[in-house]
Amino acid sequence: MTTQAESGQSLKRTPLTDTHAALGAKLVPFAGYLMPVQYPTGITAEHKAVREKCGLFDVSHMGEFIVRGPASVDFVNRVTTNDVAGMSVGQAHYSTILNDRGTIEDDCLVYRAEDHLMMVVNASNVAKDLKHISRELSHFDAEVEDVSDATALLALQGPEAARILQPFTEVDLSSIKYYHFAIGAVAGVPNVIVSRTGYTGEDGFELYFPNQHAVVIWNALTATGEVTPAGLGARDTLRLEMGMALYGNDIDDTVTPLEANLGWLVKLKKVEFVGREALARQKEEGLKKKLVGFTTEERSFPRHGYAVFVNGEPSGEVRSGTMSPTLNIPIGTAYVPVASAAEGSGLEIEIRGKRIPARVQKMPFYKGGSHL
Repeated sequence: MTTQAESGQSLKRTPLTDTHAALGAKLVPFAGYLMPVQYPTGITAEHKAVREKCGLFDVSHMGEFIVRGPASVDFVNRVTTNDVAGMSVGQAHYSTILNDRGTIEDDCLVYRAEDHLMMVVNASNVAKDLKHISRELSHFDAEVEDVSDATALLALQGPEAARILQPFTEVDLSSIKYYHFAIGAVAGVPNVIVSRTGYTGEDGFELYFPNQHAVVIWNALTATGEVTPAGLGARDTLRLEMGMALYGNDIDDTVTPLEANLGWLVKLKKVEFVGREALARQKEEGLKKKLVGFTTEERSFPRHGYAVFVNGEPSGEVRSGTMSPTLNIPIGTAYVPVASAAEGSGLEIEIRGKRIPARVQKMPFYKGGSHL
């Protein structure tokens, strides 16, 4: 089956596309891929499964770069904001990739192995990111290999994830701390990267391995009868309840990490990095806007793109919004003037021509996650 994207280009498929179709998943275009947005169980049931037990996501659309060479650490330190040099082998961290203006080209994960680093980037940004960071390569004895199309990625998420995964792997999962990883066999597949990061607020593991093993590992985990296949819809509601940023919604190249509440990813005291001067200047001058969470008393659905008003004046648009399946209240994010960013401050969301009162709420919205 060939599905055409809006641009007329064929959509990419993950190694599990046929599996999702056989399960009755609703497949939609996403970041150039044909991806499952939900299964017949529905987004709410999938969301609940992850919060209460365990869900499995196919996120093989994500991009992976392998960086090798004597100066690989220095190079990644240059093109990202967090402190790569301070990482230990077996550690991962969250970071941002900036341009010279200090705004966000992408957010990413960085993994430090013994002889290389891996950068995990958003699917829609793979080509852009590779071109962007490669501009700095001439200054470093390092090389970047894009292994995105050859790499499958599954995310097993939920409070029961460790118990369910452990019988399938030789890796002692209890020894993997939050934002660390190990390498070992999973379901008979050798050399799987098993990391403990997550994008749901629950405990869980990410499994990176070559495409040809995807069906084997997926089938092994789902055959337990304890794992619920979950799509991008539940992934979005789960991460928004945790106040986790989504590139293209909450963050993009119009905002800086400081404005997006990601200042903790910016290590201004480390060696020079792309965007540092702009951020140092912004920090000195002070922020004008800030990303906040909000909720409303009305049973409204604040969708991405709805107009936002603060003190009667336009303040951009809703960046992310949904009806929280766990909390059963409307939640969303928006950029507001710093003076109106304190918890409890008022704003308005325009929904179908009517301005709905909302108030700033501290994120995360959901505070009961099981992540370690």
